[in-house]
Amino acid sequence: MIEWSGTELLVRDSVREFVNEQIRPRIDELERGELPPYEIIRKLFSTFGLDAMARDSFGKAIESYPDGAQPLGGRSRCGGGLFDQEAMAMLAFSEISKVSMGMTAAIGVSIGLTAQTIMCRGTVEQRRRWALDLLTFEKIGAWALTEPDAGSDAFGGMSTSARPVDGGYVLNGRKTLITNGPYADTVVVYAKLDDGSVANPRDRPVLTFVLDADMPGFTRSAPMRMMGMHSSPTGELRFTDVYLEADRLLAGPPGSDGRDSARVSYTFERVAVAAMALGIIEECLRLSLEHAKARELWGQKISALQLVQLKLATMEVARLNVRNLLFRAIELKRAGQRVSLAEASAIKLYSSQAATEVANEAVQLFGGHGYLVEYRVEQLARDARSLMIYAGSNELQVGQIARGLLR
Repeated sequence: MIEWSGTELLVRDSVREFVNEQIRPRIDELERGELPPYEIIRKLFSTFGLDAMARDSFGKAIESYPDGAQPLGGRSRCGGGLFDQEAMAMLAFSEISKVSMGMTAAIGVSIGLTAQTIMCRGTVEQRRRWALDLLTFEKIGAWALTEPDAGSDAFGGMSTSARPVDGGYVLNGRKTLITNGPYADTVVVYAKLDDGSVANPRDRPVLTFVLDADMPGFTRSAPMRMMGMHSSPTGELRFTDVYLEADRLLAGPPGSDGRDSARVSYTFERVAVAAMALGIIEECLRLSLEHAKARELWGQKISALQLVQLKLATMEVARLNVRNLLFRAIELKRAGQRVSLAEASAIKLYSSQAATEVANEAVQLFGGHGYLVEYRVEQLARDARSLMIYAGSNELQVGQIARGLLR
């Protein structure tokens, strides 16, 4: 894949038109947290028929795996909705991220992590019960792994526990920095099994459960105030003796552990960072070109200055590199192959660094104006910076890449 196809470019232009008409005019409300993004997301789904597409592909996915949760061989996703059309998903992510990267995160976590975890690990009954409403975005999903004292060491340091009782489990613990957490209807939660069989908490099996928002003992915070991604409601979840019936456990394929599903989700999330980074880079480059052609200094357009040209050229190189990494991931998916976790980490590491550097250079190119909220590069720089931490800190990615090489 060396370029978007004609059909994909038509999709891109249609999404871009939607973004310009429905998101740009409301960006101040989104950035101030006055407007949760979900109304606009649902309009996006209905406008492009993504809800109908999800229902159709969900039915086909259920028919393909009638016996419940099964291994999917070389397939990198588990079927259903927007992510059956990988190029369309990444194009949408990229275009929306140019204006509201937080909205992209809200979509990706709800259907790319929450719904797909249920589709990958759930029985047919569990998929019907929870996944379809998430894939159509009739309901909002959250994916709860990170804890206050277990970020990069998500599994080893996990303290949220599930204690077996008659008919189910009792859940206790906290999760933090959970995208969609304050508004989610359905939440996938990872917890350590606490049945006394393994003494060291770090070595205990990880279980995956599905919770509904109104369950007794389940509370969540208001949206946290963050440096960037203001249009992505993010909060803390608390579980105090939450009783979970046994049918809320996503058992997955025989012999699997909750760690396995999380790693598949990591791969998707890290590749999606490339799409988000591409949107940031393209928007920074567009705004910087416009500014360089219009701004005059010492009697000439600043576009004639070599240092400015260097900034623009560096942005273009980053755009090409990130786009090509994204193309490779799409081609592997189309060929029925998985992007390895190590490669996904490499894609995430480079893309997030490139987007952050480009956004910082855009602010610098705008000078004092770049530091003002009225000039969009200020928001783009704050949003881009989150990609260095989002989906696993970049320091964590280095270790993952090295382990893949040394293995």
